[in-house]
Amino acid sequence: MESTHSTSQPASGQTPPIILAQDLGKTYRSGKLEVPALRKVSFSVAPGEFVSIVGPSGSGKSTLFYILGGLTSATSGSILIDGVDFASLTDAERTKMRRSRIGFVFQRFNLLPTLSAMGNIEIAHDIANLGAPHKAELDRPLLKHLTQLLGIEGRLHHRPNELSGGEQQRVAIARALINRPAIILADEPTGNLDTKNSDAVLHMLRQSSRELNQTVLMITHNPEAARIADRILHMRDGELTHIEDGKG
Repeated sequence: MESTHSTSQPASGQTPPIILAQDLGKTYRSGKLEVPALRKVSFSVAPGEFVSIVGPSGSGKSTLFYILGGLTSATSGSILIDGVDFASLTDAERTKMRRSRIGFVFQRFNLLPTLSAMGNIEIAHDIANLGAPHKAELDRPLLKHLTQLLGIEGRLHHRPNELSGGEQQRVAIARALINRPAIILADEPTGNLDTKNSDAVLHMLRQSSRELNQTVLMITHNPEAARIADRILHMRDGELTHIEDGKG
């Protein structure tokens, strides 16, 4: 088990962390009422590491997820993503960084119902290239590799309502990975799936970390799913209580 304050900068020659959170705090305000959601949370994540974040409802894990993804700002403290301070960026810069560096996987899949599975994957590529002077071509070899690993190569022309929940989640993972983001943020990715499909999704996230050197942070309420990670961050009442090793 590690100290919750393992946030020191790497020694000379070591790879710097891709995520460095220091004394993160988040307070929500409603009139005169202040509700602290995060209290001085500090941790670091190495490139290619798989980290699970667990805790009961109201522990602050979802708030931490939104801050890591640049979807909301911390009230205090700092968060560095690949050496860049999110708080120092404009909204436009933060959006651009999200598109190019972070892939999201959500419990509810969030697939566009009017597009096929292939269309949902392609639109993620198009969005990532918005504003680019030269649009990058879709990485067809990577697409083939991902769809084969996920077992959806024969389902790409089907719309979401023609796919099972497990297939929809696997399409959502392919969409998150198609632009080779440095960081994958997965929010309860197995929450709506049966055991077989849950195992397939966890296996794919594990492989993306190992094969593509992508950093994966996964929020989960499932202790068994959490153990697939390299490390597990335990949260309660807005605080990081302890960090333990996983099976990764």
